[in-house]
Amino acid sequence: MNWHETIISIRENSEFKDLVRLAYFDENLKLNVERFGKSEEFKETLNIIKQHLPIAKSILDIGAGNGISSVCFALKGYNVTAVEPDSSNTVGANAIRQLKQVYNLDNLVVHEKYAEEIGFEANSFDIVYVRQAMHHAYELKKFISECARVLKPNGILLTVRDHVIFDAKDKEWFLASHPLHKFYGGENAFTPKEYKDAMLEAGLRIIKEIKYYESVINYFPLTKEDKEKQEKAVELNLRSSLKRRIGIIANLPIIFNLYKQKLGIKDSFLNEKMVPGRMYSYISKKV
Repeated sequence: MNWHETIISIRENSEFKDLVRLAYFDENLKLNVERFGKSEEFKETLNIIKQHLPIAKSILDIGAGNGISSVCFALKGYNVTAVEPDSSNTVGANAIRQLKQVYNLDNLVVHEKYAEEIGFEANSFDIVYVRQAMHHAYELKKFISECARVLKPNGILLTVRDHVIFDAKDKEWFLASHPLHKFYGGENAFTPKEYKDAMLEAGLRIIKEIKYYESVINYFPLTKEDKEKQEKAVELNLRSSLKRRIGIIANLPIIFNLYKQKLGIKDSFLNEKMVPGRMYSYISKKV
């Protein structure tokens, strides 16, 4: 099956009901837009854009899929160009065109292109936004170099929710764990070094690498509240484990801090390496 056929198939399978909802793959395209527009992920994305380039007016949305982000940006007043190589009316360019008509958006245009061949003039866009698409690049360095080329000077490349692996074994685990890879075989991931090297080679300055548990952008569908509860549960388990071993002295802050140090725990009690294909986001600037 291809990607379009995979999404049609899982919509009809109750096993994937939650995935369809959480990944915004519902047949009702407008519902997907409305839910994404209210999400913590999109709100945080807007915060990042306003923080790093508040004067931005134009956004190039690469790998736009069914158009949820393109439409939401357009509804916020940005001039949006959606780039999506899939032409389907389910998860591709025709879905975006349908939504453009539904919302009567004259500030949204759609191009059926791969990022590696986007073909726009250099220095054209304030923001290049890539959601869950960079890890699908068939040529990562060319993908990112094209993103950088079409950015205006001091423009921002914002890539979000890209799968990260640390070695070949980690990649095998991720691919085996992915719920849809077995159907269409199109999943992929790169190491943080590969992503960052490609950005630097393209002339971008990396402002921030956002690791999995550092932002709701990455760990969605967990909410911030969900994440805090998970972290608290892990902390309580560690404290109980230590107390069983050494007694009440484990309650002393200095003792527990030494225990954390021994376990290699720094900022968070949650270990992203326990999540297959954990997602990272990157903020970089054209210099």
